[in-house]
Amino acid sequence: MKQKLFLLLAINVFAWSTAFGAVSDEDFEQLREQLAAVSQRLDELAAENTELRRSQAQAVTVVTDVQTSVAEVQESGADAAPESWADRIRLDGDFRYRYENIDAQGSPERNRNRIRARANIRADLADDVEVGFGLATGGDDPVSANQTLGGGGSSKDIALNLAYVDWEAAEGLHVLGGKYKNPLLSVGKQALMWDGDWTPEGLALAYKRDWFFASAIGSYLESDSAKGNNNFGWGAQIGAAGEIGSAKVKGGIGYYSIKTKGEGTTFGDTGDPGDFFGNTAVETGGLPCGSTPDTSCTYVYDYLLTQVFAEAAFDLGDWPTIVFLDYVNNSDPSDENTAWTVGTRVGQARDRGQTQFSYYYAEKEADSVLGLLTDSDFAGGGTDNKGHFLQLNYGVNKNWTIGAQYYINESDLSSGSKSDYNRLMLDTQWKWK
Repeated sequence: MKQKLFLLLAINVFAWSTAFGAVSDEDFEQLREQLAAVSQRLDELAAENTELRRSQAQAVTVVTDVQTSVAEVQESGADAAPESWADRIRLDGDFRYRYENIDAQGSPERNRNRIRARANIRADLADDVEVGFGLATGGDDPVSANQTLGGGGSSKDIALNLAYVDWEAAEGLHVLGGKYKNPLLSVGKQALMWDGDWTPEGLALAYKRDWFFASAIGSYLESDSAKGNNNFGWGAQIGAAGEIGSAKVKGGIGYYSIKTKGEGTTFGDTGDPGDFFGNTAVETGGLPCGSTPDTSCTYVYDYLLTQVFAEAAFDLGDWPTIVFLDYVNNSDPSDENTAWTVGTRVGQARDRGQTQFSYYYAEKEADSVLGLLTDSDFAGGGTDNKGHFLQLNYGVNKNWTIGAQYYINESDLSSGSKSDYNRLMLDTQWKWK
């Protein structure tokens, strides 16, 4: 810039000299001094401009550093801020309305309307500790939370359904205590061994890591020795999950020990054969249970159960599909000791317009599983039965489903007086969390 100014001044001087003739030495000296002054001022302006640019760059750096520091302080403050109790509490639940038609051979046809409602609250006391509490409709039935409408609009029972602590003792390992959701896997969500409403009471372990999973429970069917029947059952499953081609598969084995031989039932009337739910029971002296009025009965066998189960999930066109198999054998009796089921589920009903169809076939010999804890709907509950189950569900939205279930069963197989049992259930259910 300075050289250009000098050049312009020189051109002007030359032009002025040409136009007006030669200048005097005094005028030339004066012009030289003016040029020197202009040059000095240009140097000063250049220095000032350089200083301004440096100051501006320093200011930008300082602002950036301040912004970064403020963000770090805000983030640190947010992390350090204590959570409120509301941040550590979670709520969930569901409500179901059901119409039932039961057509059992030898009994009058039965129609009834029933409701089930459940509400749970869970609190995270620490990163690795959860405490839960849940209420449900129903009385003391261990495998049903349904309440039948009627009684002139009488109030319905509410019962403690969950009360537990869940401690994650190590990565993937959970230790549970109290009354908790059953951690044992039921392939296809069927209830060959355990009804879906059963919540065990005692202690449990659940472990899942990568392809391997394992669960174990120790459950008190009766823990009060003063009642003369201190009954503790335990069991465990181990299994693996992975992929074969495009299918996701899982499978495993289980073993359960429920010592009931010589004991009365832990739920219901020990003199009523119906309260042994299909399992073999006898009176004192060996007579079949119910032969003598007002006489207590006891189980004939223990339930030492070995289980094998498998499930495969894959897409059938646009339909998510699973197929499953569950097999159980009781090693104590020599016969009437096997239960099994095989079935499928196609589609899903988790959102608006989605449809799901389920089917399975099951057989449960009289002493194959503990009748008290198996499916309470299939053939009216308990063992000594077989038959089909069909279900169709439709998603109204992600929180609301409607559906129908139909059981085509036979019961009392070992007695020689086999009877048909058909049951239709129409459900509408809402879930929230």
